[in-house]
Amino acid sequence: MEDNNHNSTSTFAMSSASELPEPNVQILTSSGVRIPAHFSILAMVSPVLDNIMERPVKHGSSERVIPILGVPCDAVTAFIKYLYNSMCTEEQMEKYGIHLLVLSHVYLVPQLKQRCSRGVSQRLTVENAVDVLQLARLCDVPDLYLKCLKQVTARFKAVEQTEGWKFMQEHDPWLELHILRFMDEAESRRWRQRKEQRLYLQLSDGLECLEHICREGCTTVGPYDVETAKKPSPCDKYATCQGVQMLIKHLVLCKRRASGVGCCRCNRMWQLLRLHSSICDHPDSCRVPLYRQFKWKAQQKMGEDAKWKLLVKKVCSAKAMLSLSLPKRKREEELKETMGRTAHALKTFRLY
Repeated sequence: MEDNNHNSTSTFAMSSASELPEPNVQILTSSGVRIPAHFSILAMVSPVLDNIMERPVKHGSSERVIPILGVPCDAVTAFIKYLYNSMCTEEQMEKYGIHLLVLSHVYLVPQLKQRCSRGVSQRLTVENAVDVLQLARLCDVPDLYLKCLKQVTARFKAVEQTEGWKFMQEHDPWLELHILRFMDEAESRRWRQRKEQRLYLQLSDGLECLEHICREGCTTVGPYDVETAKKPSPCDKYATCQGVQMLIKHLVLCKRRASGVGCCRCNRMWQLLRLHSSICDHPDSCRVPLYRQFKWKAQQKMGEDAKWKLLVKKVCSAKAMLSLSLPKRKREEELKETMGRTAHALKTFRLY
């Protein structure tokens, strides 16, 4: 059996190029099989093999032998083949991807290392996630290491039951601590993102309520040029709308604003008006006060600062997500209502 393996591997080095000279180096595998190869080709692709072959041959030895041990013989064969033709089949990656990743790291073959990193990453499972994570750390493959961390985090309950996790708990508690810290940080990031998303949704609701108040009014505040027989009834988003109405009332009656000083509540209202001017997509029919003034001011400053642009982008995104979550019929009704608005300039608010 061993002779058959030896015969099959002894001819592969010459199969890629019939004009190559006789092999002048032997690769010794763990099973004792020797793979003939060429000094110049191995040295050209791998600087580590180049350094090994530069060492003087032991006295009394006429042949040069390089042992590559600790991995299956077929994995070594696939590795040497790659050094010759820079090709690695999907079948080889399926069977020996992890072994080839180790060999490419040890013998400094970066192209094969990238190929193995992608291949192993595509074959990542709950069962091998912890093992590949440890290997990615040892072989310095940050992309694969991060993907393993995300896999462990996403499927932690299942990963926790695997033999790899139990072995790691016993022999590498520092890695376990690192994984748990990563999971905690990931949860903190998700919590912050949810909190930010709620804030952007609240701002989006506030802008919608501001347009609603300026268009037809709501309870205690409404447009100055619209006469009503009775006070408008509360809208669907009255909790948010009431807060906007209170800001409008404060802005109108604030004594500090009248003296040119202003206050934090006034600033909130000014920022809401400015945000509306940055987002509004129907300028001809917009009834919100100071829309054109804020637009003109932004143009005079040659645009808006980066932080403000980011805020506008986030609020627009939240508004779009909220719109997509509405039923289709309601979205169509809102679109018709928006298209049917008349263009009237609004000078101030009416307090009912």
